[in-house]
Amino acid sequence: MGAFTIKHDDELERDYEKWVLVRRSLGVGSFGINAVELPPGESIPEHDETGRDHEELFLVLEGAPTLVVDGADHPLREGSFARLDPTPKRTVRNDGDSVARVLIVSAPVSSGYEPLDWA
Repeated sequence: MGAFTIKHDDELERDYEKWVLVRRSLGVGSFGINAVELPPGESIPEHDETGRDHEELFLVLEGAPTLVVDGADHPLREGSFARLDPTPKRTVRNDGDSVARVLIVSAPVSSGYEPLDWA
């Protein structure tokens, strides 16, 4: 891939019917980024990121899924952001009547990232 990549959502690779493989489709190598499209009644596997030391960010693009952290429900709505340390167990569940679409970004806590002073 060149110095930049642009793809529309309908050009992104999909896997297991509900995962949108953003990272792979765009050739991102420094952080994880994928989207999940959860039909009503479905969820992603419960997991933690301790083994990979990954911090995760969830952004609700569509719908109203529930983020479950260490067994506690946290209802979300479109435009909601959530950040999790590596250790809590987490899943995203769709209890709604329509598809919930969530963007998930992850990177190792020890990545060496340095935020801009103003941001």
